[in-house]
Amino acid sequence: MGLLMNVKALTVLLLLQIPAISAVSWEEWWTYDGISGPAFWGLINPEWSLCNKGRRQSPVNLEPQRLLFDPNLRTLHIDKHRISGTITNTGHSVIFTADNETSSAYGTPQIPVNLTGGPLSYRYRFHEIHVHYGLHDQFGSEHSVEGYTFPAEIQIFGYNSQLYANFSDALYRAQGIVGVAVLLQLGDLSNPELRMLTDQLERIRYGGDEAPVRRISVRDLLPDTEHYMTYEGSTTAPACYETVTWIVMNKPIYITKQQLHALRRLMQGGPDHPKAPLGNNFRPPQPLLHRPVRTNIDFRNKQEKGGKICATMYKDVHYKANSWKHN
Repeated sequence: MGLLMNVKALTVLLLLQIPAISAVSWEEWWTYDGISGPAFWGLINPEWSLCNKGRRQSPVNLEPQRLLFDPNLRTLHIDKHRISGTITNTGHSVIFTADNETSSAYGTPQIPVNLTGGPLSYRYRFHEIHVHYGLHDQFGSEHSVEGYTFPAEIQIFGYNSQLYANFSDALYRAQGIVGVAVLLQLGDLSNPELRMLTDQLERIRYGGDEAPVRRISVRDLLPDTEHYMTYEGSTTAPACYETVTWIVMNKPIYITKQQLHALRRLMQGGPDHPKAPLGNNFRPPQPLLHRPVRTNIDFRNKQEKGGKICATMYKDVHYKANSWKHN
């Protein structure tokens, strides 16, 4: 720990000798490893201080024994209609961004996809999907379950369209963003909507490349379950804004070895200077720090193999207010 802190201090000292760096350069500077990796995000750029000092950071490791059943949580709803957009290799991640409803790439306005229900008090408009994955099958997801990581994770983001004008405005504002995390497990058959994204990977092999994706169903990217876990957290890349309501689905969807191989062929840089592979683009888990993680999974009457009853998570009334009458 002492050695790590000394390395960080030396790195900060050296970088502070560099003349002022523009916003564009900061965006190009950060990575997922080395002296520009997650451990240094909040140390180098003062505007990213939440990455280092924040107490509601994401992702987190989810511990089933600490989940709190909340009977008031509703089913998450995502509009079923399809949407078009652009998939981009940003040099940090693979991101699908929806076309603006007033400027569809295909000439006709498209109806926005909304996310409602679940733990949400507002209506959120779908904006983009991020893909995080590892260069090996043992890791790649940002969220983990009891320390177990998955080969990949997609994150569906929307912004609070009842309070804010757009995603950029909502990104640093209260109740601004919803993030739906879907874990990806290896399988023989892929989720069909995921395949629509991975079919375009050959066209975005290098950083800055982009390709159109037409008529994808965001809702059909979700697994076949209504169960989820939810907590209040942050964006998982700089500037780590603590404005995200996270919803982590309780089941994975499936990705094939061929799709993972296609992802692992993507590069961070351009064809003349490809730099390193794009993979391993995940932030390590952050401390939960007493934040509650709620779930709509009710363990009452659930049985394990062998007939053993699981621990009950129903609401237990510990006290009642005394009645009061005026004499």
